[in-house]
Amino acid sequence: MKSYRKVLYINYPKRRGFVNITFDVADALKESGIKEGLILVNAMNITASVFINDNESGLHADFERWLEKLAPEKPYSQYAHNGFEDNADAHLKRTVMGREVVVAVTNGKLDFGTWEQIFYGEFDGMREKRVLIKIIGE
Repeated sequence: MKSYRKVLYINYPKRRGFVNITFDVADALKESGIKEGLILVNAMNITASVFINDNESGLHADFERWLEKLAPEKPYSQYAHNGFEDNADAHLKRTVMGREVVVAVTNGKLDFGTWEQIFYGEFDGMREKRVLIKIIGE
């Protein structure tokens, strides 16, 4: 069995947003040479997320509105965590959206369902963060 590791560096220019990283993950898979196995894509920061869904701008706007209702950014004073930082809402949003995804690799391709793509979700941006891609297989 082989394994391959790659790190993506993302510095999102706003506090919150979503980035389609499907093509970056597919490139890493191609670099790995692995044809059958599993790929893990993992947000390496507690205020960021990786998830699978449809690449549709209306849906992304719905995520933003829904998450802001669940865990509004302001007022900062509503959160016990806030003090040194003002990102308690980002931690909560990340928990809802998830830390990682695992995708099957079949015949050297990401084995997705219809419309599925991989997204990085940023909830406390404007600084560099990492996304781990770990591939195992043959």
